[in-house]
Amino acid sequence: MAGVLVPSDHADVRRELRALILPGQRALHMKDERDSRRKAIIDVIVRSDVEATVYDAGRRFSNEPERRAECFRELVNDVAAQPGHSLLVIDRDESLVQRDRECLIEFSRKAGCKDRMRYEHAKSAQEQLLIIPDAIAWCWAKGGPWRQLIRPVVTRVKEIA
Repeated sequence: MAGVLVPSDHADVRRELRALILPGQRALHMKDERDSRRKAIIDVIVRSDVEATVYDAGRRFSNEPERRAECFRELVNDVAAQPGHSLLVIDRDESLVQRDRECLIEFSRKAGCKDRMRYEHAKSAQEQLLIIPDAIAWCWAKGGPWRQLIRPVVTRVKEIA
């Protein structure tokens, strides 16, 4: 999972990413793209002012829902440690929305940031910026040259234990 801090002036990044969407394509997803298009997406991300934290749960938990929940727990703790308000936008997967909500409510209460952190689920076709965490997580998981391409925007890697 990748948590991404997007600069407040993100209209240019959104416009560049939208321009990469092909006719007939609803959204960008790294798993569906050819390597040349993946590199074009990464190039836009690296040229932007985004900063990312990779939350890496590896195989330390018995299943994907547990890994996802533990990454959310750490992300919420990081949000709680920052001043001001935050908006967390999560790629909408109907099978995960209810569990995500339950986790985020519990974790934000425990971390003391429920009044400063908003979250919403959105489809990547509605919010082009969702390709950013998708691309970072994809590159990180692939490793090797893909990880090296995205490394300039990754400011922290948090191993979730």
